[in-house]
Amino acid sequence: MIWSSNIQTFTRHPGAWFILGLILCAIFAPLLVLDSSPMANDMEVGRAMLSPGASSEMGTHWFGTDKFGRDHFSRVILGSRISLTVGLIAVSISLVIGIPVGAAAGYFGGRVDQFLSWLMSVLWSIPTLLLVIALTFVLGKGLTQVFVAVGLTMWVEVARVVRGQFLAEKQKEYVEAAKVLGFGTTHIMFKEILPNTWGPLLVICTTNFASALLIESGLSFLGIGAQPPMPSWGSMIRDYYPYLMTGKAYLSLIPGALIAASVLSLNSLSASFSKDQ
Repeated sequence: MIWSSNIQTFTRHPGAWFILGLILCAIFAPLLVLDSSPMANDMEVGRAMLSPGASSEMGTHWFGTDKFGRDHFSRVILGSRISLTVGLIAVSISLVIGIPVGAAAGYFGGRVDQFLSWLMSVLWSIPTLLLVIALTFVLGKGLTQVFVAVGLTMWVEVARVVRGQFLAEKQKEYVEAAKVLGFGTTHIMFKEILPNTWGPLLVICTTNFASALLIESGLSFLGIGAQPPMPSWGSMIRDYYPYLMTGKAYLSLIPGALIAASVLSLNSLSASFSKDQ
């Protein structure tokens, strides 16, 4: 019933269709982009700063070209791959770490819960962006480091949600029945209790996806995320925000609007999921 309700919410939510459209654009990017060079990095000074809709020997530049003559539409589409991949991998890492930690804390209680709750509280008190920046400096600059850094800072939210669900669920009759039937601890935790926590987990994962996208954009804006010439929405804003006061403000506004629309869509979708719980 929970999954059926969530699927109905997803299909009826406009933000879900926006995210789905971004995913399809990212998957089929080679069929959509005008610039087929690696990372859409075909430079030609002769076509630099063309307006949206202008044409060149490459074809029609729907979002114009940048100061290096690169097709802006192609780079924006490829930039969606970066943001979506960071969100997906970061959420996956947070689930791999957060679920076992939260499950152990909630199910066993006692000293195990006290220690793990203390650990979560310590990490929870550190600002996420500062922790990500610190991890990025330790691990070095690059996209892989961003995946790991963002994922390692988001497992606390997952663990806290799972812990709370396990504390409530382990008191219920079906858990006592599983113990009486002789099922082991691992079976009870991950086969009996965990499936009943997917609803709240879906909510936190959607929110974390939006946070990961926003953090990646911020890191790229600061120059410690995706490195040139790899296209990223955050780095595009950094490179072209001086053009906000000129007639070329769209170079910065387009990726900025996509970031805002993506985060808004994911957060509003998360709020809709929470109503179904």
